[in-house]
Amino acid sequence: MPRHLQTDRWLFGSTVALCLVGAVMVFSASAVTARDQFGNGYYFLLRQLLWLVLGLGGMMAVMNVDYRKLRRPEVVFTGLFAVLVMLVGVFFLDKSHATHRWIRLGPASLQPSELAKLAVIFYLAWFLETRRHSGSFGVNDWKHTIVPALGPVLVLGGLVVIEPDLGTAVEIFIIAVAMLYVAGLHGKYIVGAGLAALPIVYLLIVRVSYRYERVVAFLNPTADPQGRGFQLLQSLIAVGSGGFTGVGLMESKQKLFYLPEAHTDFIFAVLCEEMGFIGGALVLALFALYGWRGMRAAFKATDDFGRSAALGITVMVLSQGLINLGVVLGMMPTKGIPLPFISYGGSSLLVMLLATGVLLNISQQAD
Repeated sequence: MPRHLQTDRWLFGSTVALCLVGAVMVFSASAVTARDQFGNGYYFLLRQLLWLVLGLGGMMAVMNVDYRKLRRPEVVFTGLFAVLVMLVGVFFLDKSHATHRWIRLGPASLQPSELAKLAVIFYLAWFLETRRHSGSFGVNDWKHTIVPALGPVLVLGGLVVIEPDLGTAVEIFIIAVAMLYVAGLHGKYIVGAGLAALPIVYLLIVRVSYRYERVVAFLNPTADPQGRGFQLLQSLIAVGSGGFTGVGLMESKQKLFYLPEAHTDFIFAVLCEEMGFIGGALVLALFALYGWRGMRAAFKATDDFGRSAALGITVMVLSQGLINLGVVLGMMPTKGIPLPFISYGGSSLLVMLLATGVLLNISQQAD
């Protein structure tokens, strides 16, 4: 008789709660801008809700499919190839916001770099499992493990860098390093790779004017408060204005054309202004709950593939959240990284929910 699978209610509940908070805050942060640009204050909310419905439907479907089917080589390499084709294909499409990041299909758009995160997670989960069987090459075998493991990661990450989207590329590498380290990769290889990457990162920042200006603004935003330091200062004003209980939902002042990207990358600043320390702490608690249940699923997984995949998905969500919060709170230079489940953006929301569906299935199989 087949075993009845129990859904992780804490993981499921924290995900849905974050999505609901996101929908409310997208409307609050974007209503005035949407009415000014499109004549409809519900423009961004309706689009976000559409992606949310699709994402939740996908999550429910995926969580009821055995995750072990994703370990099949034909599935892994088909996914890698499809993402590679899309990442190359964007360079043959028209630019949007001076970048080649989106594939547009009528009113909808898809960001292949978001899918690249999932492709890397499932490829590494499959590959590392093959290297941990008895009699196979070890994780620290340079020729047979490290190079083949990092090859697709470097290719996909490199394509994302030249879109350009350095923030998402960094996310991809963080996920890969975390998965390799937990699988047993020696720290000396990680340190060596980091040192080797430093000159490249330096050139990608110093030789690209807008990135350099972001770093300068981060170091001293008050030096140019009306220019390159404007966004960070407005974000800090929004966070500080909320106090303990906030100014009230829909009552933010900074979103009224002061804070750029209020409904996307800097939505947490609006949330803190309107809901105060209490609202910000609630969101952090929900992410902490997600991380706890995700790591629990990883530790309890019955196979190496599930363990690595659960770890990769959890790292993807938490690291992206930490980077976004670090930017909003002035602890990191500005990057175009959305807050998972909360920021406006269909591709990010869809990918996060599909990945969570896999994580929920791993948790079910482990229990």
